[in-house]
Amino acid sequence: MLKANISKKLLKAVGRTNGKYNLIQEGDKILLGLSGGKDSLALAHILKHISSVAPFNFEFKAVCVSYGMNEEFSSLKNHCKEYDIPFEIYETEAFELAKEKIRKNSSFCSFFSRMRRGALYSAALKGGYNKVALAHHLDDAVESFFMNFMYNGALRSLPPKYKASNGLEVIRPLILVRERQLIDAAKLNKFPLMTDEACPAFRFDVKMPYARAETKKMLKEMEENNHQLFISLKAAFSHIHNDSFLE
Repeated sequence: MLKANISKKLLKAVGRTNGKYNLIQEGDKILLGLSGGKDSLALAHILKHISSVAPFNFEFKAVCVSYGMNEEFSSLKNHCKEYDIPFEIYETEAFELAKEKIRKNSSFCSFFSRMRRGALYSAALKGGYNKVALAHHLDDAVESFFMNFMYNGALRSLPPKYKASNGLEVIRPLILVRERQLIDAAKLNKFPLMTDEACPAFRFDVKMPYARAETKKMLKEMEENNHQLFISLKAAFSHIHNDSFLE
């Protein structure tokens, strides 16, 4: 059986996260949202590794949500089979529904994000899973913090885990990992990443996500001037002084 080459540093970071937040425990049945991108594919291999070395038993399955656009999943499916990663495609009609719901020149990201998350929840509940794993990393958390701060007037980010209203627990094992670590893993292992053709945005005349692109650009410039930026922010996320804010 083939085994992906995942760095010890990356595995150690995920292990520390799991130990700190108790994300994966004995008897868990975890559904992993697999988009076909570098982040979720790396997480699939990391979960496979953890399941083989952890002193506790759990199971997981990588589930890829189809928007009903005749997406091509064969490379992803074959890759998971080759590495013995449990894999399933969950069919939806999100693309057809979007034709009725999304207006011309409107933003599409939040709509499809909600549809994808809802599909993952449905797949998890139908399959008897108790947890849903998402592949958000530290860069995602920092970007979300600044976007909420600058555009929504709120101080919030992405928690390592939370309980959804339907009873499922959502976990983010990569939340303390930098995006560049996942890029390196994808390049080293030559992961068969899904192309932009699988993104619904390219089928609609809609606005691209301006706020996130601008935030990524801003953070890149900030880190160039302060190489400790993400180290400091990661520490700050665990040291919140609520009494120093207005109520």
